[in-house]
Amino acid sequence: MAHVSNLIAEDIEQYLEAHQHKGLLRFITCGSVDDGKSTLIGRLLYESKMLFADQLAALEADSKKVGTQGGALDFALLVDGLAAEREQGITIDVAYRFFSTDRRKFIVADTPGHEQYNRNMVTGASTADVAILIVDARKGLLTQTRRHSYIVSLLGIRHVVLAINKLDLVDYSKDVFDRIVDEYRALAAQTSIAHVVAIPMSALNGDNVTVPSERTRWYHGPTLMAYLETVEIGDDAAQSGAFRMPVQWVNRPNADFRGFSGRVVGGTLRRGARVRVLPSGRESTVERIVTFDGDLEQAVTGQSITVTLTDEIDISRGDMLCAADAPASVADQFEANVVWMSDEPMLPGRKYLMKLGAKTVGLSIGPLKYKVNVNTMERLPAKTLELNEIGVCNLHVDQGIAFDAYQENRDTGGFIIIDRLSNATVGAGMLHFALRRSQNVHWQALEINKDARARLKGQTPAVVWLTGLSGAGKSTIANLVEKKLHALGRHTYLLDGDNVRHGLCMDLGFTEVDRVENIRRVGEVAKLMVDAGLIALVSFISPFRAERETARGLVADGEFVEVFVDTPLAVAERRDPKGLYKKARRGELKNFTGIDSAYEPPENPELHIDTTKLTPEEAAEKIVAYLCEDQRRDSGGVRS
Repeated sequence: MAHVSNLIAEDIEQYLEAHQHKGLLRFITCGSVDDGKSTLIGRLLYESKMLFADQLAALEADSKKVGTQGGALDFALLVDGLAAEREQGITIDVAYRFFSTDRRKFIVADTPGHEQYNRNMVTGASTADVAILIVDARKGLLTQTRRHSYIVSLLGIRHVVLAINKLDLVDYSKDVFDRIVDEYRALAAQTSIAHVVAIPMSALNGDNVTVPSERTRWYHGPTLMAYLETVEIGDDAAQSGAFRMPVQWVNRPNADFRGFSGRVVGGTLRRGARVRVLPSGRESTVERIVTFDGDLEQAVTGQSITVTLTDEIDISRGDMLCAADAPASVADQFEANVVWMSDEPMLPGRKYLMKLGAKTVGLSIGPLKYKVNVNTMERLPAKTLELNEIGVCNLHVDQGIAFDAYQENRDTGGFIIIDRLSNATVGAGMLHFALRRSQNVHWQALEINKDARARLKGQTPAVVWLTGLSGAGKSTIANLVEKKLHALGRHTYLLDGDNVRHGLCMDLGFTEVDRVENIRRVGEVAKLMVDAGLIALVSFISPFRAERETARGLVADGEFVEVFVDTPLAVAERRDPKGLYKKARRGELKNFTGIDSAYEPPENPELHIDTTKLTPEEAAEKIVAYLCEDQRRDSGGVRS
């Protein structure tokens, strides 16, 4: 009995070891609504015997309850987990499933077919090696087929299975199959999809899914499962490239050990190899390659390791270890594809965060070069991107980062965009190349700095930012503040919203995009004035918190004074000194703040001016008193 137990234990151990060393293939299913994506995945799970007895029993019960397949198993129910999906018969979220065969392990993402869920499709495709593009044989190529093909190409998936499904509904016609294949190969030629394998199938009946079908004897290619088990995947190309490892964690368990942990995302690393740390550019030699199971002589793409070096080098999370003789590039300005994934539009000029690997940096998006009509591949002029739209633009980050072009390495060239206030992921992108000016434009060292200019003027520079609705009294109050500061001998300059639009911002309108750019420019000018040692008074509606926070971030702590000139909308409308509210109410003035464009009041301003309780003169006195107290704290007394 003990002998039998030992044999069983050995068999289990051998099975687990073999399973552990199988390769992993990630693939997605995509296509139009009701083309059979979920049914196909359910069939794969069923025929690869990856269902437990209770799952199979639940599937049988659910299939009878739903009754869409006349009593037969409804494999789509294995994948369509959301209640809304079962009610509508569609896939909304990205559903991930794991299964395994004797030859490979698989992770499949069932991605949505509806156009409004393209962002979910992008999420599922971002890590995939193969795309199974499903086409209903009755319908042929649809708009969504073109859309998904473009996204697949954009995200660097080079292997596509054209699964022409529901062939049972066209009598397994070879002519129908050949016509769709010819049309798709013409479409693929417009993209960078290099390898297309077309397979005729019926996911519902199992034709050519795991075993060849007797009903398509005219087809001599592989079954879907045979193809998935044998296709050469992206890790092969990555492994032959140059070594890359973004540092996820600086590992310091004790005073005697300092290692750098991360996953190898390109090439091979050997003990004794020379590596370069980016962005610093320092070089060293690999002393050890440490894993949980012991030290290695070499590590390959996909392995998670800890590297120790022979030299003490300052390395932080987000830095990148590279082959010394083939390092990644370092830049702070790029051209990139951006896929917008937020209900709020992308606003060039607004400050966001970029996360590339483990590195998070401040991001500013430049004007769009164009957006892409993913149905026709046409390039269209645009100022912004809406939900699910894709475009090409220039990016600027606040420090140099290490990267490769996305087409060379998806891990070191792909990034996400994060909203600074909500911390939500709002976009994803693929870096093309560094802009030449990122290498050619450098900061010039100046001998005279802000402190020297401020000492000469005998004051502490600051930005006093007055924000509020049109008609709140911002310009009146700002003008009074400047007069009072001038009388005290202060050096000031007033940037007024209307005045600036006659020159610096004369090319901008009042759309949300233009408002963001308007405040971006004014913030940069105010920063220069602070650098010149001035007290800059800024009187702008500046309706969005994000832009006001960006302006605050341009100057040092304590140099930005936000003044909320708080006036109820009804009061501002009664004043209406320029007649703008009347025009807006009549529909003659679009995008007017407070009427058809939002105003986001400050949450924690330094000063809150309630104009229903204070006169402009009293409001100005309150601001000047605050500034003088600020000056006393900085200088030990009011300087004149």
